[in-house]
Amino acid sequence: MTRKLYYEDSHIREFDARVISCEERDGHFEVLLDKTAFFPEGGGNPADVGVLGGVSVLHTFERGYEVVHRCAGTLEIGAVVHGEIDWEKRFSNMQNHTAEHIVSGIVHRRHGFDNVGFHMGADGVTVDFDGFVDDRELMDIEREANEIVWRNVSVTESFPSPEELPNLTYRSKLDLRENVRLVTIEGVDVCACCAPHVKRTGEVGVIKIFESIRRKNGVRLRMLAGDRAYGDYVTRSETVARISALLSAKREEAAGAVERLLAERDALSYRLGGLKRRMIQSEVDIIQPTDKTLVFFEPEFDTKELQLLVNAAKEKCPVAAAFSGDDETGYKYVLASGGVDLRPFVRKMNDALQGRGGGRPELVTGTVKCESKKIKEYFGRGE
Repeated sequence: MTRKLYYEDSHIREFDARVISCEERDGHFEVLLDKTAFFPEGGGNPADVGVLGGVSVLHTFERGYEVVHRCAGTLEIGAVVHGEIDWEKRFSNMQNHTAEHIVSGIVHRRHGFDNVGFHMGADGVTVDFDGFVDDRELMDIEREANEIVWRNVSVTESFPSPEELPNLTYRSKLDLRENVRLVTIEGVDVCACCAPHVKRTGEVGVIKIFESIRRKNGVRLRMLAGDRAYGDYVTRSETVARISALLSAKREEAAGAVERLLAERDALSYRLGGLKRRMIQSEVDIIQPTDKTLVFFEPEFDTKELQLLVNAAKEKCPVAAAFSGDDETGYKYVLASGGVDLRPFVRKMNDALQGRGGGRPELVTGTVKCESKKIKEYFGRGE
């Protein structure tokens, strides 16, 4: 059985160990050591990577009681090799995993909700609880979590005996009876967990809860801590700085400046809509009634504007058809009629013009993938 150095000291970055076996599998080499500081993937915590005897360790996982190192190259059996963990990744994982324990402990103490899902990925940490916590409460939880970080309380690990375990109170997703490892954050939380953690909460640095998503009977939080939270802060700060520069506004006034810009845009959009409606009506008013299909091409119109056009024009013809788009990307269409059932009409059109769509007898919408020339030829207009 592999001696697990990460249980003895989570801050071990380098170590020496003897190679017990090295087997090629699926283009890589699976290496067993007599001891290791590489943590295998588990409990929502990613696996450690790094270097072993000059060879890259790509992944680490458990097989039974052994820790398997998936390496990019072979190592000599019996040789003593030097291992180096990717410490930046490991420490970031420890910061974020300890932060999750702090937040989950607070939620459990305040509401009795259990952590029923945890995932640590490149884009953040997600935590699922089996009860709902509103945004106002989450802000207060985040504040308390950071106060615990600032108090710099101890984080310890222990393996209680089977006799001690029934007398202890702790959080756990599984009903474990033996080899239970408890992570205790002094005065905050006790939880069964197999992953490495920081030694004191001050190492977490900062905890930020970004969003909560209601799901089923609970809530999913997305959060970051430590270096990842700092990196996110830098990115967001730079973004706000760019926005404030573009708007010629102070950073703290950027949101208000954006709101004013959006209000101006909405007002202009409303005015433009009125102008388009009058333009459409003016265009239709000069059209003479006909027994043929009227076809319009308005490259800049959206579907709503195409609908306004054909609804006005259908009074002058059996069928009014309007198209918007270009020859490269295709065209969206709207057809309207006051007396013709358009559904069989549009089925034939779609077959001829590589189209898709449908709707009600009096109004249909869809798209076609062809050039405007072919559309005009279909409706008998030519060039």
